[in-house]
Amino acid sequence: MTVLIPVRCFTCGNLIADKFKEYQTRVKSGEDPGKVLDSFGFKRYCCRAMILTSVETIHQVIPFYEAIRRREQEVRSELE
Repeated sequence: MTVLIPVRCFTCGNLIADKFKEYQTRVKSGEDPGKVLDSFGFKRYCCRAMILTSVETIHQVIPFYEAIRRREQEVRSELE
């Protein structure tokens, strides 16, 4: 899994990256996301937004990568 999460909050500088993996596992296990963020001490909305808006980018990039590879193969076969 590739997630692009900043090491620190852009607004206040609070360290957030070290807590992201635990946040994901706890939320996937069924805990309330708001309570998990509270337990980490994220009271400011800027830090909470940084955690909540982080996405797994690899699932968005792979289809484009595969399409480029298929097109390259098509071009090579047409040139042969």
